[in-house]
Amino acid sequence: MATASIGIGALWAQSDIVIKCVAAGLLAMSIASWYVIVTRAFSQWRERARANRVARLFWLAPTLAEGAQAIGGDAQENAYVDLARTALDASAQHERATQAGRTPPALTDWLTRALHECIARRQTRVQSGLPLLATISSTAPFIGLFGTVWGIYHALMTIGATGQASIGEVAGPVGETLVMTAFGLAVAIPASLAYNALLRGNKTAIGTLSGFGFDVLDAIVAGERLDGQHEAIQHDAPRHATRLGARGLQAEAA
Repeated sequence: MATASIGIGALWAQSDIVIKCVAAGLLAMSIASWYVIVTRAFSQWRERARANRVARLFWLAPTLAEGAQAIGGDAQENAYVDLARTALDASAQHERATQAGRTPPALTDWLTRALHECIARRQTRVQSGLPLLATISSTAPFIGLFGTVWGIYHALMTIGATGQASIGEVAGPVGETLVMTAFGLAVAIPASLAYNALLRGNKTAIGTLSGFGFDVLDAIVAGERLDGQHEAIQHDAPRHATRLGARGLQAEAA
């Protein structure tokens, strides 16, 4: 049990500027890691809920453009809206280039490139904060260990100067400095566990987003999804006032 001379308060009172800086640094790292953990976990939960909503709404719409409107939201915030609009815009750009007499790549290759770029942007965005967690989980134990070593050195120098080397005099200061190692581990362990969990969640989210994107590609190019349902998908082509069915899409792709 802590007394007036033993405890965290005594450690802080008798520590020098180095130990105080180490403790403040570990506290800042802990706050930063928990901020990333909470915000990224909430973002992943929201994306999972959004994916289920997209599955219900997007493919029930009669056209892809109406499907993008049905899932709603800002393209900057909603990855599925961004992906659907990217695919539709790329399809329209390909058609304009063809009408202008230019020879763009095949529609499938054109759309695949656009989708890959969109997914890559989203992947970069969802990984924000993870490098910080990786850095904290790998460095916090060593920072805490540095604080322990420095604290023990400082305590032993004080004991040597006073000439008091009994176990009672040594145990308190040395034991208190070992708390710095515990602080480092307390910061690093949650960051490490959260990093692995968030990384796994990001891979799942990107995989789901990729599947949605290439379902949209199939719908534009072939007029139906290649997911076993084989639903005919209509697409609003810019040069037509009417909606195109599967045959129109296939002819346009050719």
